[in-house]
Amino acid sequence: MSSLRELLSAAIAQNASDIHLKLGRPPFFRVHGKLTPQGERPLTSDELLRVGTEIIPAHARRSYEANHEADFSLTEEGVGRFRCTVFNTQMTPSFALRHVKTKVPTFDELGLPPILKGIALAPRGIVLAAGTTGCGKSTTLAALLQRINQNLNRRIITIEDPIEYVFTDEQSVISQREVGLDTHSFNSGLRHVLRQDPDIIMIGEMRDAESFIAALQAAETGHLIFSTLHTDTAGQTLPRILNFFPPNMRDQIRMSLAINLQAVICQRLVPAVSGRVVPAVEIMLNTPTVQKLIEKNLLEKLPAAIETGAEDGMLSFNQSLYQFIKNGTVSEEAGLQFATNAEALKMNLKGIFLDEARRILSN
Repeated sequence: MSSLRELLSAAIAQNASDIHLKLGRPPFFRVHGKLTPQGERPLTSDELLRVGTEIIPAHARRSYEANHEADFSLTEEGVGRFRCTVFNTQMTPSFALRHVKTKVPTFDELGLPPILKGIALAPRGIVLAAGTTGCGKSTTLAALLQRINQNLNRRIITIEDPIEYVFTDEQSVISQREVGLDTHSFNSGLRHVLRQDPDIIMIGEMRDAESFIAALQAAETGHLIFSTLHTDTAGQTLPRILNFFPPNMRDQIRMSLAINLQAVICQRLVPAVSGRVVPAVEIMLNTPTVQKLIEKNLLEKLPAAIETGAEDGMLSFNQSLYQFIKNGTVSEEAGLQFATNAEALKMNLKGIFLDEARRILSN
């Protein structure tokens, strides 16, 4: 393997999002969602051990030695910043490195729905970016924060593990804190964040009941909270949150969410005809209908509320994919593969639209 610096430089030159290093295979770059090998020579255990010695910082090394995996960040002067994960395979370190970009992409560059521009400027509440790993949640949050940074005079504090985009202050004052370097943990950072005079708090990931309670308390005191969550659809997000809590707390948390939730933005990255990927986006806004369903614990009806909420700015995955297919951005085959309900999307593409969602809401 050439030097790590040369490899990272080559990745950036190819616009790779990720670099993968594992025993017995050449380095791989992920470019526009596709993995491509860099040469044919397989990496040896000695090379991987040398990379580990070179780049794993002390705080992450302690975690790696104890747990055989760790997350950390790497800054290579003159090349760039990378979010890194080291983990053992066959008793040898493997690495996944993601390029942390300093230029935050715009809504238009990402192909995000215009309604999100308004969500970014909400005065208070909780905005959640949901989806599976690698679907672009962090990038969408970065675009939301950058819109605030460019338009509003706000104090923004982020707690991230690790930092994914580095912001430059424009209209706002932004402090970015990295777990393991600037604060011991998400929960530790959240316990102290309200003393740091924030208007807006971005929590890299909601991981447990304690972080959700801290976020709800901050929203209730007039702050705007952004965070991410691993769910497949917007409608699954609230049940997922409630599952963090014991049954005797769920009603209280649900009522608090009914008041404080602003929006859930769920994403799936879909291969486009151009060879790139585009985000299919599902948007659930806390409209009076959605709030009523949450209050009455009718969470199973939230997908129907999204489906029928276009006039309020809501959007389902099927509706997002339908638009992509009709305007030629995505092939029908790719759209059906990523649809929540492929049969319904097939019917929509033939001009057949059933009003099943309204029937569900009326019952």
